[in-house]
Parts: sequence; structure tokens; C-alpha cells
Amino acid sequence: MIDVRRSADRFRGGDPASGIESLHAFSFGRFYDPDNLRFGAILACNEERLEPGAGFDEHPHSHTEIVTWVVEGELTHRDSAGHATVVRPGDVQRLSSAGGVRHVERNDGDAPLVFVQMWLAPLSPGGDPSYETVHGIADSTPYALPQAGAMLHVRRLTVGERTAVPDAAALYVHVVRGEVRLGDEELGPGDAARITDADGLVLTAAGTAEVLFWELNEANSSPAGV
Repeated sequence: MIDVRRSADRFRGGDPASGIESLHAFSFGRFYDPDNLRFGAILACNEERLEPGAGFDEHPHSHTEIVTWVVEGELTHRDSAGHATVVRPGDVQRLSSAGGVRHVERNDGDAPLVFVQMWLAPLSPGGDPSYETVHGIADSTPYALPQAGAMLHVRRLTVGERTAVPDAAALYVHVVRGEVRLGDEELGPGDAARITDADGLVLTAAGTAEVLFWELNEANSSPAGV
């Protein structure tokens, strides 16, 4: 089953007066929909747009796996565990907040920053925070997130290129850029698909496109704290 969610239907949050625009795919902050709390391990998929100089001041997280994909610009990250990095397009950043960590996310560059941030529930709560950045991840190279029983696949496609969709009990697809066809569905930038029992699906790009696939163990799970 393919459940398509359109970019235009995302909840608009953030603080435009401070140069922050946020688009939320799931219940988040003051937006609450009891029928849209999560999909499998995925708790959030936020599109963030930060103007130069804008950012999120130090704030806490716990019991959450936070994975960030930069679309354009540069993201400056600092956390209470002593990590300080600049994340650029093509990099995968992971922050395991575990028993608790605080971090800062800012656009310290001269150009607008756009990134997609995904929160996943860990299989086991607690533990010590950890951090990792994979610079310039290669196309089709999966990024394993065993803490959440999940696998991220990044695909960059050319005009007319086809790619097999991973067979999985649950699959979350997010179109970063471009137009694609998934089964009988046409998807554009910011659109997403929640797929259960994915088997033999193919995705085709109408033009150049960039797509994130989350391969998940199951479609439904119990809520967890963030």
C-alpha cells in the first residue's frame, strides 16, 4: 500500500520573523494530529529553511536518533558532548541523543540553508549520546542506523533513470528535488510516500532528482519520547 503525503499539506511552523521556515510531515510542536504521530520508527521529517544568521539556539533532546540531510547551504552544529562541525550537501549527520544531549543548529554562512531532518525512535532508550558525520556519501550507498532498526538509502537520478525501491515491511520515501514516478503516483519536491509491504516497486525520474528512502522494520510502533 502506498500512502502519498503532499508537500503542500505539511504543517507550516518555524519563526519567519527570525528567518526560520519549517514544514512538518508529522505531529510536531504545537501541531498535533493523533492520526499522524509516526510511521514505523520515524517520528519526524522536517524541511527546514534558515536565512543567513538564523538558527535554533541550544535545546535538549533525549531518546531520539536525529539524522540530517543538507540540501543547500551549510549547517553549523555544536552540542554539549563537544562536537562542532559544518555539514554540507551530500553529508549525512547523525546525533544519537540517548540519555540526553543539548545542541545548537545555525546557518552561519552567507547563503540560505535548506535541510531535511528526520527523527527516529531508538529500539532501546537511554545510553550515552554519540555523533557521526559521513562526508560525501556515495549514491546508492546505504547508511545503517541499527539503533532504530532502519537503513537510509540516497538516490540521485538522471533524466529517465529507474531505480528499484528496497523491498521492506515498511518504507518511507521523501523527494528532496525533482519529479519522480513511484508505481502509479507522481511525486514532486517535498512529497513523501509511506509504503507498507514494499515489493517489486520501481521509481523513475522525470528529470534529475534526489530521493531519500528509509527502509524500516515495521510500519507501526509504540510512541517514544524525544
